[in-house]
Amino acid sequence: MGIAPTDGAGKTTEMAFRDEMTVAKSWAYFDHAAVSPIPRRTAEAMQSWVDQASRDGDVPWLQWSKKANMARTLASRLLHCNTNEIALIPNTTYGINIVAMGFPWKPGDSLVIPENEYPSNLLPWKSLTRLGVEIRTIRVDPSGAIDIDRIRQAIDHTTRLVTVSWVGYATGYRIDLGELCDVVHRSGAKLFVDAIQGMGIFDLDTRDIPIDYAAADGHKWMLGPEGAGVLYIRESNLEQLAPIMLGWNSVEASYEFHSDGTRLKKDASRYEGGSANLIGLIGFSESLSLLLELRGDQEDNWLAGKVLENAARVRDAIRTAGGILNYAEPARWDASTGSGIVNFYMPGKDAMTVRKALLDSGVVISVRHGNLRAATHAYNNDEDIERLKNALRDA
Repeated sequence: MGIAPTDGAGKTTEMAFRDEMTVAKSWAYFDHAAVSPIPRRTAEAMQSWVDQASRDGDVPWLQWSKKANMARTLASRLLHCNTNEIALIPNTTYGINIVAMGFPWKPGDSLVIPENEYPSNLLPWKSLTRLGVEIRTIRVDPSGAIDIDRIRQAIDHTTRLVTVSWVGYATGYRIDLGELCDVVHRSGAKLFVDAIQGMGIFDLDTRDIPIDYAAADGHKWMLGPEGAGVLYIRESNLEQLAPIMLGWNSVEASYEFHSDGTRLKKDASRYEGGSANLIGLIGFSESLSLLLELRGDQEDNWLAGKVLENAARVRDAIRTAGGILNYAEPARWDASTGSGIVNFYMPGKDAMTVRKALLDSGVVISVRHGNLRAATHAYNNDEDIERLKNALRDA
């Protein structure tokens, strides 16, 4: 697991990936669940935009727009969907709100959600109580695992939608979307997925797992800049959502800059509304291109395998350094439920103090809910993990 193929020069693809990540020259970076560093090619593309915008104003605008829109095509390849099912959005929160506010709710409807969701996948749904929607929160195991049976038991004839994070931002638990999708659809409800902590690493083929909606900013595992992401809306659900957040870019004649608003675009791009974050989307396109190149056409996604392998080594390093793992019940964690996120604490030590000590040693991790969180990508190597272990021992 985790062994990458070689390129034409005999260098492993894994090594080529690390060469793209300039951050690896200075840091042992384990903070990809927060904000990832961007690859070299992404930085170069964004710098090129800055240079052109400074020198030429909007003269190259059509060229920029074409490059930015490549993100739509590349994201559709990651999700194995049609490009008309992808909207390019500024962040995950925006995408969640498009669905939450556009869904045809009526008083007495219910929605089911796990109790440990990130605020962006909680607050928009909770606000629906003003429309008479009941929010049903399900308990999550102390192990961090989400029991799909509890979701099933919370669903009844009033349930219109279930929303869940593919990977838990704090626990790292990855839910089985195939099983969950089957449960939700058998009940007649729809499934929304906050995909930000899984997309780019783990496979999500919407042909086989027919989720209804998903949103993800690109700045975590997809290695893009902040402010550029994707909203997936299954084509059969598009007309179900009310047209909200409309603007000049929502209509078919968008570049004529006049419209009575009656001829909306027929695809998910109608929800993009106004001017795009061109520099962000140009960078995002480069990052997606890199990930797709690295993944290749292999049935066995080595990126996912390498991330899981690294996470296991990170857990070993933490234990060796005296740390205690959270959310690590062995019976509930395997290759189908794990991720690159490892949550832990150092007994008797303040988490923020430990994080600062690690930064001083050239190691980057996060603090969430008073615990430490390491999040490893596929380019991290044994040297990085050794630096993490030694820094924890010295903290």
